[in-house]
Amino acid sequence: MALNKDAGIVRLAVSQSHTRDTLETTLADLAFTTQKAAAQGVDLILFPEAYLGGYPRGCDFGAKVGSRTDIGREQFLNYFQSAVDLGDTPTGAGDEWIERRLPVAKGKNYRGDGTREYLEELARETGVFIVTGLVERSGGSLYCAVVYVCPKLGCLGKRRKVMPTGSERLVWAQGSPSTLKAVTTEIKGVRICLAAAICWENYMPLLRYSLYSQDVNLYLAPTADARDTWESLMKTVAQEGRCFVLSANMCVRRMNLPGWIGLQGNSSEDDSYACTGGSCIIGPLGQTLAGPMWEVEEGGLLVVNADFRDCLRGKMDLDAAGSYSRNDAFRLTVEGLDLNPPA
Repeated sequence: MALNKDAGIVRLAVSQSHTRDTLETTLADLAFTTQKAAAQGVDLILFPEAYLGGYPRGCDFGAKVGSRTDIGREQFLNYFQSAVDLGDTPTGAGDEWIERRLPVAKGKNYRGDGTREYLEELARETGVFIVTGLVERSGGSLYCAVVYVCPKLGCLGKRRKVMPTGSERLVWAQGSPSTLKAVTTEIKGVRICLAAAICWENYMPLLRYSLYSQDVNLYLAPTADARDTWESLMKTVAQEGRCFVLSANMCVRRMNLPGWIGLQGNSSEDDSYACTGGSCIIGPLGQTLAGPMWEVEEGGLLVVNADFRDCLRGKMDLDAAGSYSRNDAFRLTVEGLDLNPPA
């Protein structure tokens, strides 16, 4: 019997967008880009790390070992106030939060700031599955997070970066490893199991393996790394996991960084790049399908048609967490996350 050549085809996109001065204007940009993607038939779109709230590139928050400055604390205050309130607790991404269902209505007194509901409504209106990086405030702490927003069911999951990198640790708390749980959805009759590893979490082999162990076929890597070595890492991930990999980064000039960064004295006339992008899409045999995209600051959108049967074709000779893993000899445990395959 002949195979249907269109079966298993899902249209995927990566947006190389950068944070604006306020959460409201950034959300408006996200909506515009999502609508643009929907017009191109996109089924799922990924936005960069810390897109909502902003990546604090170049900031030191007035901190040295043993001392802090008043201006640094003021900068942190501005950064904290620019972050997203999803109405969650510091324990993070529990079932109570995931399963909460509230109607979207103007003037509704949500537990958070309404960002979750805004994203859910946008996904419903456009039919696009939205995945975006954001800076989440919860209690008195900030987390680098990702939310998965389904057009039909709303937020299916959220995860928080388990290991902020370098100076990120000053302003971002550590997320729970239990949030590494993958989520499953169906797009055009295709079963998609997706999960995100944020920026340098992708350099953590055991974290990558925790995602492979859940049979992820769509691996999402929002990032702030604009080095030319990033693409090679994404190709390695795709080959290891036999999965499609989407990686989204910002491209932004210093003069266009969010205003709160200006507390540290960046020049509004500096036309040089603070980050040059490098967003890309990789296929399950490690082939680059789109990108990397460099120095495209506005309107950067990569779109590919992904045949998810390629993930299964690739597993004929390599199933990293299955037949190739020697799980009789090597095992991984993750606190709060069940990696045992279903019986």
